[in-house]
Amino acid sequence: MLNLVLFGPPGAGKGTQSAKLIEQYGLIHLSTGDLLRAEISAGTTLGLEAKKLMDQGILVPDAVVIGMIDNKLNENKAAAGFIFDGFPRTVAQAAALDNLLAQHDVSIQQMIALEVEEEELTQRLLSRGKTSGRPDDQNEDLIRKRVQEYTEKTAPVADFYAQQGKFTGINGVGEIEGIYAQIVSIVEKN
Repeated sequence: MLNLVLFGPPGAGKGTQSAKLIEQYGLIHLSTGDLLRAEISAGTTLGLEAKKLMDQGILVPDAVVIGMIDNKLNENKAAAGFIFDGFPRTVAQAAALDNLLAQHDVSIQQMIALEVEEEELTQRLLSRGKTSGRPDDQNEDLIRKRVQEYTEKTAPVADFYAQQGKFTGINGVGEIEGIYAQIVSIVEKN
């Protein structure tokens, strides 16, 4: 089973590259945002608990998100693997994910980080905001705040996987196919 974490700040190209990896390797895309919406829509116990918290403006606790990931793993036991997108965002989440995967006798093979400078990210997101309709991609101050939040809180997760020998950073600027070729090269080494 191939389990990857595709990592990088907002606008780094994770969505574009995830789609290509999913198609080539038959992976299941595990986006925590999508999982939350699906569990809420399905009216599951975890979904109802998450909705109650979200309605109060409270972040959904890691244990609830891990429970949702566990459900997805159980539903897809024959999967070729998973690509984690938007999770883990903290070292505590990374440790919890490792523990959960160990219960399923699998692990993360690699975290691949798309590294892009803040100015490039800002321009990409502002450009995306012109067509996406997403308000968070149209406000430069908000974009910079999201990138700063990533740098401060999420980037330490890279160190967690680096200590396990599972982290590779690549330049996320360039032609989509060239970046993808680098990612495939990393995946194929594992």
